Amino acid sequence: MKKWIIGLIVLAIIGFGVYNWAVGFNNKAINLNENVSEAWGNVQTAYQRRNDLIGNLVNTVKGAADFERNTLTDVIEARAKATSVNINPENITPEQLEQFNQVQGGLSGALSRLLVSVERYPELKANQNFLKLQDELTSTENSIQTARVRFNEAIKPYNNHVKTFPNSILAGWFGFEGKPYFDAEAGAEKPVDVEFDFDFDK
Repeated sequence: MKKWIIGLIVLAIIGFGVYNWAVGFNNKAINLNENVSEAWGNVQTAYQRRNDLIGNLVNTVKGAADFERNTLTDVIEARAKATSVNINPENITPEQLEQFNQVQGGLSGALSRLLVSVERYPELKANQNFLKLQDELTSTENSIQTARVRFNEAIKPYNNHVKTFPNSILAGWFGFEGKPYFDAEAGAEKPVDVEFDFDFDK
C-alpha cells in the first residue's frame, strides 16, 4: 500500500514538473514570438516609409522636362511589386523572406538608377523639395538596415528557445517553428559601379 502511495506521489511530482516546464516553455515562446512580430512590424514600417518617400520623389521627378520615362517606369513598377509582398511574422518562411528580399532589392536597384540619372538634370539637382526627399531617403535606408538587424536580433533568442533540446520536443507539440533570418540581398557583397554619362558636346 505504501509503495502504491509513494508511486502516486512520485508520478504527481513528475507530472507537476512536466506541467511547469511546458507552461514555462510556452509562455516564454509566446513572449519571444511577440518580440519577433514587433521587430518585423518595425521592418515593415521602415520599408513603408521608403515607399511613401519614393512616391513623392517620383512625382517631383515627373515635373522635369524630358526626364527618362523608362527609368521612372522601372521605379514605379518595382515599387508596386515591393508593396505586393505581404508576410505574416507568425508563419514566416525562408522562401517568403527571400521573395521579400528580392522585390525590395529590385526597388533599391531601380531607385539607384533613378538617382544616378538625375545628375543630368541641373533643375532637379537644385530643386529643394527633391534634395529634401533625397536626404530623407538616405536616412530611411539607414533605418531599414537598423530594423533588419534588430529583427535578426529578435529571431536569435526565439530560435534558440524552440530549437534546443529538450524544448524542441514541446515546440513541435505547441506549433512553434524556427524562423529565418534576414540575409544580405543578392549581390550586396559586390561593389556598385556608378557611371555618370555626360555628353559635353551638348
